[in-house]
Amino acid sequence: MCNIADMKILLIEDDDDLREIIVRSLEKERYVVEAASFLADAREKAFVYQYDCILLDIMLPDGSGLDLLRELYEKGKRENVIIISARDSITDKVEGLDLGADDYLKKPLDMKELVARVSAILRRKDYTNVKDEILTIGNLTLNLGSRMAVKKDPATGAETFLQLTMKEFDLLVTLIRKKGNVMTRPEIMRDVWSDEFDGDDRTVDVHVRYLRKKIEDSEDHPFYVKTVRGIGYRIVTQA
Repeated sequence: MCNIADMKILLIEDDDDLREIIVRSLEKERYVVEAASFLADAREKAFVYQYDCILLDIMLPDGSGLDLLRELYEKGKRENVIIISARDSITDKVEGLDLGADDYLKKPLDMKELVARVSAILRRKDYTNVKDEILTIGNLTLNLGSRMAVKKDPATGAETFLQLTMKEFDLLVTLIRKKGNVMTRPEIMRDVWSDEFDGDDRTVDVHVRYLRKKIEDSEDHPFYVKTVRGIGYRIVTQA
């Protein structure tokens, strides 16, 4: 199992008082925490060091945290990211999820909830038991140890690495393990986000939509992830 004392977190928050409270709360749980209050400092840390989780404020004095999230995504940095923001618009949430964020917490923050969300995400980094287990469905291959997803072109045999976010990968694995069976949205929320996340159906739908963009040849006519109207989703091996 992962040792919490080895887990390293980057906190990007410009409010001095809130930053201090978050740092104390996480250090009390024995996490190693580094902090930055400006986008420039955060960018330097994020691209020099490896973190197990990044807590990211959107509104920073010298720019938007979403710009950093976009850079991380484009450069293939696969840290877990939780957005912490005073803004609660669905647009911000969708954009953050699209850019690779795994969770979104609205300020004011409850420290117990924040710690629970961090813990839930970091638990998913412990893949000791799965090692290099391989899941294959259609032209998709997933390595659970390296968390790599590859799509093969059936015509040419060429393989394309899919840049899935942590939650997109977990969602795909969950559906594959239940292939052929319908999973309700609450079931998906439980298995992918755990009981600590009090989300809603839109969270699942948003992640399915972006997962389809990456694995399907056509979003309008998905081959793998099928919608079961009024219930949820299922994954199939043939159309």
